[in-house]
Amino acid sequence: MTRKTVLIPACYVGLAALFLLGSARHVQAQEGGPPAPLNLPTVSFTAAQVTQGRQVYAASCASCHGQNLEGGDTTGPLKGDAFGQNWGGKRVGAAFSFIRTTMPPADPLLISDPEVAQVLAYLLQANGLQPGDKPLLTDNDALASTMIPRIAPPPELVAGAGGPISPRAPKGPSFLGPSPLDKVTPVTDALLKNPPAGDWLLWRRTWEDLGFSPLKQIDKGNVGDLRLAWAWTLPQGPNEATPLVHDGVIFVHSFGDRVQALDGVTGDLLWQYAYKLPVNVRPTVKRNMAIGGNLLFVPTSDMHMVALDLKTGKVVWDHRVDDYKGGLGMTAGPLYAKGKVIQGIAAARVPGGPFIVALDAKTGEEAWRFYTIARPGEPGGNTWNGVPLDKRSGASVWTAGSYDPDLNLVFIGTGQTYDTATLVHPVNQPGITNDGLYTDTTLALNPDTGKLAWYFQHLPDDQWDLDYAFERELMKLPVNGTNQELVVTSGKMGLYDALDAATGKYVFSKDMGIQNVVTAIDPKTGAKTINPAVYPGDGKAHMVCPHPGGGRNWIPSAYNPDTKMLYTPMVESCMDLIPPGPGYPGNLTGAGNWYVRPRPDSDGKLGRVQAVNLGTKQTTWTDRQRAPQTTGMLTTAGGLVFAGSLDRYIRAYDDMTGKTLWETRLSAVPSSCPIVYGVNGKEYLAVVVSNAGSQAGTWRQLVPDIINPEDEGSALWIFALPDKGPVKSSAVR
Repeated sequence: MTRKTVLIPACYVGLAALFLLGSARHVQAQEGGPPAPLNLPTVSFTAAQVTQGRQVYAASCASCHGQNLEGGDTTGPLKGDAFGQNWGGKRVGAAFSFIRTTMPPADPLLISDPEVAQVLAYLLQANGLQPGDKPLLTDNDALASTMIPRIAPPPELVAGAGGPISPRAPKGPSFLGPSPLDKVTPVTDALLKNPPAGDWLLWRRTWEDLGFSPLKQIDKGNVGDLRLAWAWTLPQGPNEATPLVHDGVIFVHSFGDRVQALDGVTGDLLWQYAYKLPVNVRPTVKRNMAIGGNLLFVPTSDMHMVALDLKTGKVVWDHRVDDYKGGLGMTAGPLYAKGKVIQGIAAARVPGGPFIVALDAKTGEEAWRFYTIARPGEPGGNTWNGVPLDKRSGASVWTAGSYDPDLNLVFIGTGQTYDTATLVHPVNQPGITNDGLYTDTTLALNPDTGKLAWYFQHLPDDQWDLDYAFERELMKLPVNGTNQELVVTSGKMGLYDALDAATGKYVFSKDMGIQNVVTAIDPKTGAKTINPAVYPGDGKAHMVCPHPGGGRNWIPSAYNPDTKMLYTPMVESCMDLIPPGPGYPGNLTGAGNWYVRPRPDSDGKLGRVQAVNLGTKQTTWTDRQRAPQTTGMLTTAGGLVFAGSLDRYIRAYDDMTGKTLWETRLSAVPSSCPIVYGVNGKEYLAVVVSNAGSQAGTWRQLVPDIINPEDEGSALWIFALPDKGPVKSSAVR
């Protein structure tokens, strides 16, 4: 029977966590498996590595952990019986991976692989192991195939006033209880099509991308009693990840390409995984992971996709998608559908642009690849103003797609190009346009083959960085008297388009009222008329609303299919596009540099949550506040809408009136998508916070009065209703 081990959350304060982590029998690092068998070769290191490691430690670690490994004000000692008892018999790679991906906490990956090996050699020697003739190697095979021997430290290294456990002490009772991992079941396509109410299996919970939960234990009448159930400190760094929940287990991604599985009721750590990045790769945010079968699919910062066993965190397969050195990246997470792991790629100015790739979920082998920049000679290839392929770039994928199993279509959105100078002045040649396919486009792809079923370009020739790269919500709405399956999405302008899901035919648009770029929309085709006052390329400055940070950005809207209500998080912002000086192309090569500014009619309130009834196309309510919105929306069958903002508050709104029913302040900026989940009949609200996400950093110059902690602290907060008795809350009545 799998058992769980209680792990001290404060382990991330420094290297001392290395020894605390060792005491968790079922906590696994990069290798993903149990403690190494005794017949593996033991670790070797040289005296030279010890000497060098002492120097690296003094420069990068001693300020927190003491000159002699004695510990500091907030850190424990790094020598003593904790090492011998907790790390003896374990693989060297587990210790190496932890130091490599987390130390120093303020700047992970600052020290190189050889320096990590030197620090580890220094710690091994300080804990009673002797150097030899062979150095400690840093390649994965050597780290995975050697172990730290079972060796008791000398008495003078025993940590703590109590000393080590007595060899004569009787064996005490076990306090290890059953683990929720014991009950984790495979996630089938049938389960994804109709997920249990308490699970949150995809980025927006279901294939439809709605961000809606049928849970209703927390409702308008009792949400004011929400209180903290537990919290978990995550590794420092930007974090925009939406947790996934299955069978009572939370899976959360963290900066540094790390994943942790937590007990959804208690917050206990069940397993963790740390991917080893190359020395020259800086970690990037990952907005989501995906679950399929018995596997958890995790994109990495060096363009790999890793499949982890749900129950153990062990690596099942690791596939290199492409060369990270070419400027490609994966900040969007994957979509799992039809036995495929479908991942969109981002590439700002990579010649030829990025792509969407599908991997076989069982093996990791590539099944197909679709390029989001149309190639010359292919459909759409004549829309790039006559420039060759190596002058075309953009059309990045920033968020995961949605999927309709009945139509067997995956819907994914793309962004703009930053090299807008290629499109700004039309060449006026027959058969050539400057639309720039497939930028700012909804792509409908067959998940089996990767073939394009249809496309709709929302904003041709996007000169303003106003991406249409966000969630594609699938919903049924009345069209000409009958219910029709629609794909609904908006770009940064907060200008929504609804398309027929089967054909891509335009149906309607809804403007949230925060943009000045589009002046009219053709009611039959959806073609947009552009305001000539905002079009660049004339060498003059232009005031454009919104700013490229949004309007609305990647933080998604939510839709309640029962009420037909859509909830959108936005920021009331604008920008001045100012041509750059000689020799510098600017943020957008056709327009120049963008500079943030408030709207001309601004009253100082930047944050905006807007509720629209898509059945009537009318705005039902709007909530405005000083702090810009920083999270996606969550709506529930309990009549609630949840969202967070830059002032570190998360709030619950009445879904029909917009009245704030509950709010509480967090340790850092809520920076991802809040979710709800259920375990054993109890509902929980979860949200990841981080002071370093994109939404947390974009608006600070407009709201200097909103001051947040300077560190990049990240954490997972969990709220629930009290089991009994009144509690003091921060409800707004």
